[in-house]
Amino acid sequence: MTVRIEENRSHPHLPHLLGAYHLVNQAEKGVTVTTVAELPAVYRGEAEDPAAAFAADTVLLVTAPGDDAPSGCVVLKAPRDGRPPEIKRLWVAPEARRKGHAKALMAEALRRAAASGAPAVRLTVWGWREEPLALYRSLGFATVESWDERPDLVCLEKPLPAPDAIERLTPDAVRTHAPAGLAALLVDAVDGGASVGFLAPLETTDAASWWSGVAEEAAAGVRDVWAAHAPDGSLTGVVTLVRTGTANGRHRGEIARLLVHSSARGGGLGRRLLAAAEAHAAATGLRLLVLDTRTDSPAERLYRGAGWTAAGTIPDFAADPAGTLRPTTLYYKHVG
Repeated sequence: MTVRIEENRSHPHLPHLLGAYHLVNQAEKGVTVTTVAELPAVYRGEAEDPAAAFAADTVLLVTAPGDDAPSGCVVLKAPRDGRPPEIKRLWVAPEARRKGHAKALMAEALRRAAASGAPAVRLTVWGWREEPLALYRSLGFATVESWDERPDLVCLEKPLPAPDAIERLTPDAVRTHAPAGLAALLVDAVDGGASVGFLAPLETTDAASWWSGVAEEAAAGVRDVWAAHAPDGSLTGVVTLVRTGTANGRHRGEIARLLVHSSARGGGLGRRLLAAAEAHAAATGLRLLVLDTRTDSPAERLYRGAGWTAAGTIPDFAADPAGTLRPTTLYYKHVG
């Protein structure tokens, strides 16, 4: 089982983690400090009230399966004065080390930095901290000119790839992409076990035919389509918004076929596609959005994290690609 990463600068266990970090950090610098109350004011403030100290930043915590409390944390500082975001306060409790927790925290921090559109992310580490330094270098960080002149402090930076561009597709663009890019996204989703209305194996021609029908819906104003393009022009994700045709339901729409290619997952693309559809829905007068997704699927974490509310679960609602009936959870979100 994988660890759980959550964002929560107000977690009741966070002060303990930050306090432990700062006490060890002071000891490594040769400063005798035994309690949080003895820390320098800026560090004491972080440990005593992290919600206030990091009000503008992203605080992530990692919890191992079966544990009640998180074992580590990291802070992704918001960009300031035109500088890249900075990773700070990476800490994993000694008893939880060498289990991949630090790497998981770093991966999520980097994912979020990339999803924000930042061109790079940076951090500092004391030169004597060989293990963290090795981790950072393994993740692609390189030494750069120092922006902090404290002795023995190493400044590192990692360039981030430009986020895939998201655009609303015209009906003609849907037709153009249907035989290849859009069909490939649908086949990839079904091959990966996603319950999106098809059984495996899904032939590319059948997937392309479905998207051709979507093009006609787009031309009729029934469905809007957004696609994400990688720098090389290939499609990496798609989402559609279906408008309700009944007179008493014109205030609502449905999010359908949110697909991110398996090679492009983990970078926040799904959230960006969802946000694009939500913003357009609100801007065009829709006030309520609904969707359904397989219960306990990874997509549920995305929707919950984006502010969607679970309305209920229906058992045996739809078959997965292998033909096994699975439960589905219905979600809704007010956008207008």
